[in-house]
Amino acid sequence: MGTGTATGGPAVIKSRIRKGDMVIVIAGREKGKMGKVLHVNPRTSRVTVEKLNVIKRHTKPSQKIKQGGILEREAPMAISNVMVYSQTMGKPSRVTIKRLDDGRRVRVLQKSPDDVLDKV
Repeated sequence: MGTGTATGGPAVIKSRIRKGDMVIVIAGREKGKMGKVLHVNPRTSRVTVEKLNVIKRHTKPSQKIKQGGILEREAPMAISNVMVYSQTMGKPSRVTIKRLDDGRRVRVLQKSPDDVLDKV
């Protein structure tokens, strides 16, 4: 009974990966491939990456989707299977929080602290 919250729901895991980050997959079927993060779900600890983990969805026609059929879409993958990719160094890196001189906190890469991920 050690996991979860007081209301019984799943615990929200804080992640340093955000929407728009360039990530590389480090484990699983898509290992070694890169893409941009489309959606992060901290409640389920899953992340959706552009053009990776593509599944085929059999869809019936509806009001929203006029033509049914087999649609391809990205499925979420575990957030532990991706790392932020440093484009300057060309390798994946962990993310840390650095406090600037003016007091703001920004995300930086551990392997190259000069790469600031957040808009400054």
